[in-house]
Amino acid sequence: MGVVEFSQQPPSLRRPVLVAAFRGWNDAGDAASGTVGLLCDRLEAEEFADIDAEDYFDFQATRPTVSRVDGVRQIEWPENRFAWARLAGTDRDVVLLDGTEPNLRWRTFAAGIADVAVALGVELVVTLGALQVDVPHTRPVPVTGSASDPRLAARLGLVRSTYEGPTGMTGVLHHACVEAGLDAVSLWAGVPHYLSGTPFLTATLALTERVLRLLGAEVALDALARDAAAQADDIGALLAEDEDLAEYVAELEERFARARERGTTASGDGLPAATMSGDELAAELERYLRDRGGA
Repeated sequence: MGVVEFSQQPPSLRRPVLVAAFRGWNDAGDAASGTVGLLCDRLEAEEFADIDAEDYFDFQATRPTVSRVDGVRQIEWPENRFAWARLAGTDRDVVLLDGTEPNLRWRTFAAGIADVAVALGVELVVTLGALQVDVPHTRPVPVTGSASDPRLAARLGLVRSTYEGPTGMTGVLHHACVEAGLDAVSLWAGVPHYLSGTPFLTATLALTERVLRLLGAEVALDALARDAAAQADDIGALLAEDEDLAEYVAELEERFARARERGTTASGDGLPAATMSGDELAAELERYLRDRGGA
């Protein structure tokens, strides 16, 4: 039995892009998983496969949870679900992996996902992550990125990551997809470290907007924007009651201002944010994929 188990076979997909995120170490503020979850909901994505948690999780480390649905007690296991959706107004579809970082057999886990991507004819893999940064919540969320191929990186205004150190399933999957011959892009949102333990909707909004620009797709995000603004108001009210935290945020704002004066901003992983517009980003991706397909 393969890593991925299909509940149904998806239809023939049009130039699909795989977008993947994992709850856990690479998901500060739930920004990455929140993005994939939002896209699944707004695109009305249809689930077609999953990964059985039994072989990849240590349930003493990642415990299942108990809930009640309509009065019936249920156990919910760590999930890695695949769904697909049409991208209206484009000539491509999207495959969404709403995942949870496993505890065991990472290489087998990642290789199995890459194999499915190849079998589905995926043209591009986009891995999403979120990390803690020293940027205040009152400033724009830094969204950074890197690409596996120098030509793709140049066209999208991205760079190849120079990070060295511990990595999570997001990085392992990115590497496995490149090893399988797939183009891969990694996008990261920076979450203020003092908010990383709770869902930070502003980061989810920023990362979702960036993914949609990359795909050349449009999805209404008004509700998320309103919720993010309301959350920002709540954070402001919290600061008004916590003098020490308010002083710390003010210090971060001063650092951010000095960094902008120098022409740099904190990006968490040392990558500069791309400055392309959404239309330019999508157009360059289209040109790269079409050129590569004709090579």
